[in-house]
Amino acid sequence: MNETVDAAEDLTPAVDGERLHISGLLVGFVSGLPQLVFPMVAAIFGVRKADNPVLIPIVIALVLLFSLFFRWLAWLRFQYFVGEHDIRVEKGILNRTARSIPYARIQDVSIEQKPLARMMGLGEVKFETGGGDGDDAKLSFVTLEEANRLRALIRSRKAGVAVAAPADAPERVEEDTRPIFAMDGKRVFVFGLYSFSLVIFAVLGGLAQQFDFLLPFDFWDVKHWIGLAEERGVSVSQINGVGLFAQLILAFGAITSLIFIGFATGVVRTILREHGFRLDQTAKGFRRRRGLFTLTDVIMPTHRVQAAIVQTGPFRKRRGWHSLKFVSLAQDSKQEANYVAAPFATLDEVWRIAQAAAIVAPDGDERLQKGVATYWLTQLVFIVPVLLTAMAALVIFADAPIGRTTLLLLLLLLPGAFFWLDWRQYRFGLDDHQLYVRRGWWRQQMTIAPQLRVQSVEIAQGPLSRRQGLASLRFGIAGGTMEMIALPLATAVAIRDAVMEKVAAVDYSAIRS
Repeated sequence: MNETVDAAEDLTPAVDGERLHISGLLVGFVSGLPQLVFPMVAAIFGVRKADNPVLIPIVIALVLLFSLFFRWLAWLRFQYFVGEHDIRVEKGILNRTARSIPYARIQDVSIEQKPLARMMGLGEVKFETGGGDGDDAKLSFVTLEEANRLRALIRSRKAGVAVAAPADAPERVEEDTRPIFAMDGKRVFVFGLYSFSLVIFAVLGGLAQQFDFLLPFDFWDVKHWIGLAEERGVSVSQINGVGLFAQLILAFGAITSLIFIGFATGVVRTILREHGFRLDQTAKGFRRRRGLFTLTDVIMPTHRVQAAIVQTGPFRKRRGWHSLKFVSLAQDSKQEANYVAAPFATLDEVWRIAQAAAIVAPDGDERLQKGVATYWLTQLVFIVPVLLTAMAALVIFADAPIGRTTLLLLLLLLPGAFFWLDWRQYRFGLDDHQLYVRRGWWRQQMTIAPQLRVQSVEIAQGPLSRRQGLASLRFGIAGGTMEMIALPLATAVAIRDAVMEKVAAVDYSAIRS
């Protein structure tokens, strides 16, 4: 639970209030330099009219000094208080805010170390309660010893121990852990090969759009590039007159370069993120550490795991590779909503980790059922508007009648083919303890949720599915949802009643959160 109070209330710093480490000012200042590019560029363009080159370094220095001054002022006005029942964070230069986070509400405490912070022995502590997007509060930056002390203290308070964590808490945490999964350099590299990415082109395109005003010409102007080629003695007719064989060679070279860049980008991004990946099992749950430059250290209590997601793909599956994620209230990162327990593992490794969270593998496919085949008719209400819009656009903008006909047929066939492939993979089922849903033909995913973790069950029927006597079952779990589709109404009601009967028999007030 978070509180925000006005400055008029009593926010007088207590005696036991603690400040962030002063060295964190330098880390935050250096990390924030990219954000100062636009202010400095704008200031430089503003003083260029004065025709005085001496003003440019002065303006840059003033922008940097102003940024450092306000960071120092924010640091001076930032304090955190470690209380008996909660952690309180007070901050704000003009508008003071105080946020109180009870220990019982904290889902996750993670420690992140970026390169400069690692060099200076500092870490960023992030608290998440699952009550909103991102971090509920963070301490940027404290010493690594203080970060480990805070995490150990919160764990002890959540466990009902009233004493503060001793100074040797980090060593004790290490003694209580045992490795359950790890990725060496070779596996990380192979994982990168499966993580093909062309994000670098999106980044370069974004930079070109943001800084095109610095260029003496329009970067996206095709006529400019044609004129540049003609200045070098190459005319458009010469380009068009290149033989078919030469054009094929150029096209092959371009495609090969694109593929190479995609694989290289995927490998580099994967190594930066997953280097040194290690998952340990502790007395309370799981501890994950990874990262080449930015080192993250995250602990996930076992009882916070609400469901498991096992993912793979058509190429990875042939080689036996899968990934495992845990659904919980806490958000793993900005890129991942779920806790990544094993990004690249064999099925045996996946089920061994899942079993440590009290989630077991399905007993073959005999418990998994297929939905009613006529369910796809109920999806036409969603597909038809998209198809009609795309068809109208093609009729208007296509150049040749043959091209229009071909594209229209593709628009009719491709969605149907994708839906059919997805439908072939779809399965649902349940046993005495768990629910299972398997979906996806390209990004194949199986979600497994213990029935005792279900918080709500909803039966949904659209106008077409109601006429066919079909329904969807939506299970509400903390941190996510789970849906079974294409069920006969009687089957949906039976599953709902069976799950709710099992959930209602548990006295959750007697369970320690």
